[in-house]
Order: sequence, then C-alpha cells, then structure tokens
Amino acid sequence: MQHPGRTHTPRWAGGYHQWQRDQLTEELVLRRQHSQRMSRRARLLIPFVFSLIIQVPASLFWLVHAPAPTAWLSVALAVVGPVALLFRRRFPGPVVAFVAAGACVDFFLSDATQGPPYVALAFAVVSSIVHGARAWAWISVGALWVGTVSAGLIIGIDWHPARIAVTTLGILVTFGIGEGLRNRNEHFEKIRSVVAQRKQSEVQAERVRIARELHDVLAHSLSQINVQAGVGLHLMDKQPEKAAEALASIKETSKTALDEVRSVLGVLRAEGGQDPSAPLVPEPDLSRLPGLVASVTSQGVDVTLANEVAEAPKAVQLAVYRIVQESLTNVVRHAKATNATVSVSADAHHYVVVVDDDGKGLTEESTGGRGLLGMRERAELLGGTLATAVSPLGGLQITARIPVKEHE
Repeated sequence: MQHPGRTHTPRWAGGYHQWQRDQLTEELVLRRQHSQRMSRRARLLIPFVFSLIIQVPASLFWLVHAPAPTAWLSVALAVVGPVALLFRRRFPGPVVAFVAAGACVDFFLSDATQGPPYVALAFAVVSSIVHGARAWAWISVGALWVGTVSAGLIIGIDWHPARIAVTTLGILVTFGIGEGLRNRNEHFEKIRSVVAQRKQSEVQAERVRIARELHDVLAHSLSQINVQAGVGLHLMDKQPEKAAEALASIKETSKTALDEVRSVLGVLRAEGGQDPSAPLVPEPDLSRLPGLVASVTSQGVDVTLANEVAEAPKAVQLAVYRIVQESLTNVVRHAKATNATVSVSADAHHYVVVVDDDGKGLTEESTGGRGLLGMRERAELLGGTLATAVSPLGGLQITARIPVKEHE
C-alpha cells in the first residue's frame, strides 16, 4: 500500500540507521571539540599542580634526613620538573628531554624508600607523544634511562633489581598511555574530517538541487512566455482578443514562475529553513499535470495525458512533474513537434513515466543538454533510471522508472 505522507528517501545513502550513526558521531565530535576548548587551561595546569603536590612535600620531608646540598637539589628538581610542564605544548620535545634528565638525577639522589616516583616525567612523556614529539620522547627517555642504569652499575650504586624493573615497567606503561591517546586523537581527527567533508557535500548537494529547481521552473516558464509573446505580437492587429488572451497567459505564467523562484531562493536566505518573506508555494504534484499539459497545448503542441497514478509519495510526485515539465519544455523549444503524449503509470515495482513526441529527436548538439541531465539526476536520486529512445511517433521517447519499494 502506498503512503503519500512520506516525502523522500533517507538522508544518507546507507539508510536511516546509518544516518543515526552519522548524527551520533557528529554530536560526539562536536561535544569533544567543545570540551577541549572549555578545559584547555585546566588541562595545562592540572599536571603542574598534581606533580608539585606529589613531589615537593616528599622532597621537603627529606631535608631532615639527608645532607643539605643533596636535599636542596632534590627539592629543586621536584619544582623545576612540574614548572617545565607549563611549556610542554609549545616545546614538547625539549620539555620531555629536560624532565627526563631531571628524573634521572632524582633517581640517583633517592632510594626506593625516599618518596614517590618523578611523576612529572609521566606527564611530559604523554604530552610529547600527543603533541607530535614522539621521537624526542622515545630517544631522550630511552637513552637517558639506559645511561642512568649503566652509570649506576659502573660506579657501583646498590640499586635493588625490583626498583629497576618497576621503574622500567612504569616508563613503558606511560609510553603505552601516550600512544593510546595519540591514536584516539588521530581517530577523532579523521572523524572530524569526514564530518566536515560530509557537511560540504550536503551544501554542494543543496546547491545542485536549487539549481535544478530553478532550471526547471525558468526553462518551462520562459519558454511559455516566449511563445505567448510571439502569438500576441502576431495577432495584435488582426485578432486583438486573442492577443489579450496571450498577454493574460504571460501575466499568469510569469507570476507563477516568480513565486516559485522566490520560494526556492528563500531557502538560501532562510534562517531556520524558510525565508518568511518568500511566498509559500506548494510543491508541484500529479494533480497539476493537466494544467501543465494545457499550458503546452496552448503553445501549439497537441499533448495527450494519460495518468493512472492517483497517489504517490510527494518526492515521487515532484520528480514525475518535473520530468514531464522538462520533457515538454524540450518538445516546445527544440523538437519542433506538433504532437506529444504523456503517460504516467505504476506497477508493483515501478512508477513509469513515458513522454513521446513526433519531433526531430535527439541530435549531436542536444545530447549533452542540462535538461536531460537534470531529469536523469531526479530519477537517480530516488533510485530510478531515465532512458531515451526513438519514439513510435517518430521523435524522442523519454522513459523514467522510479522504484516503488524505495518509498514505502
């Protein structure tokens, strides 16, 4: 059963569920970007404050239990490491090398019972990897740690093997966290790029749609106006009443065309979907086909209409109307035809539109026209096809097929 209330195909090519996933992805990306902007200062200061709170009190406590020069050097290292983190965004590579050097000196000064590890190094490593200084992090930290352990063994420092193992494991875990965050950021950057590209594609598709609507409206209306103006000029002296009818037709056609053009252009000026100053012109549907045929018949082409479709989705009705409109416009402007037939029917699988004329058919100059391209695009947007052939009347036959199942 057909449902006239459903107007068009799903927004995304993958269907409604794909559209939902895309919307959720876009929302997550935008939310993440907003949270990053709001917490930029906090994310800069939190590692600095946390490192100071962890390292400085322990170093000050060591002043009572260690020689003064060594203790004060430990306090200085506990302060300069966190302070260096304040510059990690601007100089991620040098900062991680500097903090790693401080951590190695601190490792020499303390033992396993004298305070927490040098946590500023963990923040420096993660930040350097996230901000693109991976080589600095891996080379400087790796070289300094290997050098520290080697130097300690050479000069005979009695480090417990468990301390070396735990510190090495902690460094590797820190690098793992940094690489994980970097991969996540790259993933979100790719998603953001896809979202931006999709938005650009939507804008381009909307421009094409508006251009297609304007082409169909203006081509048909101006063609009618041109023919009626010629009729009016020809009959002005001999049959003034006929000339007056032609002028009245020109007035009505131009008014309708102007309203449709203003309605289409209102979308471009809209804030929220529709320009309030633009006239609310209903979209053409199958009920307007007789009027369309009559307007073409008044231009000297005998058109016969056979419409067997009473109801269809609005998107299908608009596409059928525009295809018939453009076909008849081409008949009037280019085909030099005197007769044409329009057939609109439906079966279990397709809506079928067939327009025949007895004109000159397609020529090499006319095969690449915007009219045929626009009709083909309309059919394909609804999952259908459009084909041209030689008409039984001797001119051109245009056949459009639009699937029924895509819209029910």
